[in-house]
Amino acid sequence: MADSRPTAQSQVDNETDDGIPKQGEVVPERFSSDEVFQRIVADADHEVTSSVRELFFSALAAGFAITITFLVYASMSATTETPLVAALLYPLGFIYIIIGGYQLYTENTLPPVALTLERLSSVPTLLRHWSIVLIGNFLGGGIGALALAYGGVFSPEATSVAVDIAQKGISTPPEQLFFKAAFAGFIVAGVVWLDFAAQETISRLFVVYIAFLAIPLGDLFHVVVSFTEAVFLIAHGGVGVIAGFGGFVLPVLLGNTIGGVLLVTVVNYYQTSERRLEIDQFTNVRRLSSREMLLGNVAGRSYVPVIDTLENFTRDPDSFRVLVPIANPRTETELVELAARLASARDNGRVHVVHVIQADKNLVLDHEHDRRDEITAQSEQLLDGIESIVDQRNASFESSTIVSPRSFEEIFDFAARTRPDMVVMGWGEEKLWNSARAERPIDELTNRLPCDFLIANDRGLDCSDVLLPTVGGPDAALAAETAHALQETGKSTLSLLTVVDNPDERAAGEQFLDDWAETHDISDAERIVDVTGDVEAAIEREAKESTMVMLGATEQGLLSRLLSNSLHMQVVNKVDASVVLAERPHERSLTQRLIGSGRRDQ
Repeated sequence: MADSRPTAQSQVDNETDDGIPKQGEVVPERFSSDEVFQRIVADADHEVTSSVRELFFSALAAGFAITITFLVYASMSATTETPLVAALLYPLGFIYIIIGGYQLYTENTLPPVALTLERLSSVPTLLRHWSIVLIGNFLGGGIGALALAYGGVFSPEATSVAVDIAQKGISTPPEQLFFKAAFAGFIVAGVVWLDFAAQETISRLFVVYIAFLAIPLGDLFHVVVSFTEAVFLIAHGGVGVIAGFGGFVLPVLLGNTIGGVLLVTVVNYYQTSERRLEIDQFTNVRRLSSREMLLGNVAGRSYVPVIDTLENFTRDPDSFRVLVPIANPRTETELVELAARLASARDNGRVHVVHVIQADKNLVLDHEHDRRDEITAQSEQLLDGIESIVDQRNASFESSTIVSPRSFEEIFDFAARTRPDMVVMGWGEEKLWNSARAERPIDELTNRLPCDFLIANDRGLDCSDVLLPTVGGPDAALAAETAHALQETGKSTLSLLTVVDNPDERAAGEQFLDDWAETHDISDAERIVDVTGDVEAAIEREAKESTMVMLGATEQGLLSRLLSNSLHMQVVNKVDASVVLAERPHERSLTQRLIGSGRRDQ
């Protein structure tokens, strides 16, 4: 968002030759509530598009910084007789956090909520953001508390005072904790609003210091400080885990959240005018629908990107649509060619190429809007160059452009909204994805793919000699359908491979391949039964004579893949042929998603 502060030149333009403001002109000295809200929303847009790693480690640093507040407050309370002296140093940890730009949970009761209220981000996205920040804060605070408890940082007197401070919080009734925490949440979220209204660091520092000084003086509770105190007290055996977290931290968490959201975010939102978001970034954008706002990707999309030309697209329910997300139209023509062959094998086949442009999350989006038409025009020009590839295959062509900081996530939002029959995308360095599954690791625990996915590691994508290893399953079935379509649309030979543990099982392997080939209408495929029991070595050996290896997606659970190298990654690194990963939506239990072995019964 452009900086709306008055510049020296704007002041000169509004003055007479004598330096007196012109009649009817007012030189602004502070931001209006609409301008403050605009700055908050622009910052929230940066935050919700940050990666999990960025958010988590920023939150971890903030949680550890809170330890400073607990440290100096307890230490000073032990050496002074006047509580006011100890309270004077209480805001130190919060100053580190806010001035340093770290992620603190109670700060996030304002910016991401404002983005959600404007229907630019969904409730699931808000809850995801909150969860990452809260976990990071708690882990950082917990580490700091354990360091204080066992590191010999406190003097014996300070340790006694620290225990007393924590005991005081534990002994406070839950309803009092809640309301005291609500006022603290109000203060913190109010600091965020004032922080965005301030125009210089000294003003911000003063606001932060005075506001957080009110927490110890008012005997209020902040959830991250309370968590740190609870861990410290648990470490000293002064309270049980359930009483410490359930009876102390939980009421404070609820109070901070409700205080921050209701007393500040909503009130400040409704004190702004309808012009609060009449800024370039959000001109002519389609807000999330009510279902999208509540359900996120389940109902369509969870976030409004900077540029999205999808509104120009009309869905034909009778077509077979292949969606092709690409990052560089000049270098991913083979991917479009593969999609065109698959589309041309069906009646009314259509290829929808979406150009996904990665935007810097710190981009000044007003300036980006000035170039909106230019960016869209350049993208369309690049896409025109590949339209002929689709035309040559007698398939229909359509295209869209997305500019967003979250390039990969936009693909799933886009697929959920448009409901294609298949997504074909690149896999590898400088591509939109580089994993052995179509989903990101965390997402695969909760999400279900919106359609069939083919993810290609492009080494020319020569389809003339395809090797398809299989032990059955829906993902291998998708690979078989894809191979059959390639045979129908051009010269392509197919070899099926299955691996058994010993020569005695060869006959069973041959029978399996015969039945499987007949079921999937690829009876003319060559059958190969390997009796070594080594799947990886068998694939590498047979792939030497192939131009493409087509694999069903790994069924290994997330934790299993983290503890051992996935077969798919080994194959990709060791064969010279292109590798295509096929994944079809199907139900898997949470146990299978976490620790599934990846083996199927033949």
